[in-house]
Amino acid sequence: MSDEQARDELSERLKAFEGRPAALAGVGKDPVNAPMIRHWCEALGDTHPAYTGPDAIAPPTMLQVWTMGGLSGHPGRTGAYEELLGLLDAAGCTAVVATDCEQEYPRPLRPGEEVAFDMVIEEVSGRKTTRLGTGYFITTRTEVRVAGEPAGVHRFRILKYAPAPRRSQEPRQHRQGSESRQRRQGSEPRQSRHRQDPESPKPLRPRPVVNRDNAGFWQGVAERRLLIQRCTACGTPRHPWLPGCNACGGLGWDTVEASGEGTVYSYVVVHHPPVPGFDLPYAVVLVELAEGVRMVGNVVGVPYDEVRIGMPVRAGFRRVDEELTLPVFQPVTETAPMTETTAVPAVER
Repeated sequence: MSDEQARDELSERLKAFEGRPAALAGVGKDPVNAPMIRHWCEALGDTHPAYTGPDAIAPPTMLQVWTMGGLSGHPGRTGAYEELLGLLDAAGCTAVVATDCEQEYPRPLRPGEEVAFDMVIEEVSGRKTTRLGTGYFITTRTEVRVAGEPAGVHRFRILKYAPAPRRSQEPRQHRQGSESRQRRQGSEPRQSRHRQDPESPKPLRPRPVVNRDNAGFWQGVAERRLLIQRCTACGTPRHPWLPGCNACGGLGWDTVEASGEGTVYSYVVVHHPPVPGFDLPYAVVLVELAEGVRMVGNVVGVPYDEVRIGMPVRAGFRRVDEELTLPVFQPVTETAPMTETTAVPAVER
C-alpha cells in the first residue's frame, strides 16, 4: 500500500467517528456554586455585580467548568473519543494542541443548579499541514442542560498532529562534534536551519485570528482606524471586542475611534522562543488608552530595554507585508511628540 493510499484509508476511518457520542448522560461533578464563581471572577478581575449576591448567576464563559471531569474523568464517557485519539497516536500524530472554542448561552446558570450534558464528535478534518506539523483537527460539541432545559453549547477544537522534524532537537554534543570534524577536514559546518539566509525572503508573521466577534476591529485596522467597542446601554467602552458588555451584560454596541494616546501599563521582553517573522529580542506592551481600555501590541521606535511602565505612547499602523497591517505603539517624548504626520507610517518589507 502506498503512503497516499494509507493516508486515504486513515482519513476514511477518522471520518467514521463523526456523529459518534463521546459522552452520554454526563452529570457535572459539582453543582454550579458560588465559591468557584468567586475564584473565577477574582482570577479574571471581573467585578460585574451580576455574579454576586442572592440572585447571582455564573459568568457565561464558565460553561465548560461545570462539565469538566478532572483527573478521574466522567463515568458517562463512551470511549469513542479515546479510540479516535488512539488511532491518531498509532498513525504518528502523538502531539496535541487546543486551537479554539465556541460557546452559546441559551440561559444563565445559577448556584445550586445541577448540569447534565452530552458530547458528540462533530467533525474530523482532512489531513492538514501546519507549522507545528501535519495532522487532523477534531471538533467536539457538548450540549449542556439543566432539568432538561438547554443551558449552553460548547464546541472545542484540537489539532492532533505529528510534530514537524526540527534539527535543533539533535543533541548539542553531537552537533558540535560533527562541526568540529568538518573544520578539521577543511570544510565549513552546515548552517542551522534556524539561521535566516540573508537572501531568502523573511518569514511571514503569524496571522491574527479574525472571527465574527472581532472582524470590525480588524476592518478598522485595515482602514488605519483604531476602533473600540462601546456598550449602547451603559456607555462602557471595552477591548478586546466581545459579544456582550462585561459591565451591564447588554448586547447592543457601537464603536468609537480611539485617539491612540495612552501609557504603558505593563510590558514583557521576549527573548525565547524564536517565532517566524519576529526578530529577538522584542518588547510587547499592554497600553492603557485614554478611552479607558487596555490593548496589547508591539512597541517600535525605542530599544526594547528602554521601554518603561508609565511611558507615554501613541498608536500608529505598520504594514507588515502585502496582506497584513497591525497597530503598533511608539513612544511620545517632550522633544519629539507624535503627531498625525509623525505617527507610525506604513512600512514596506
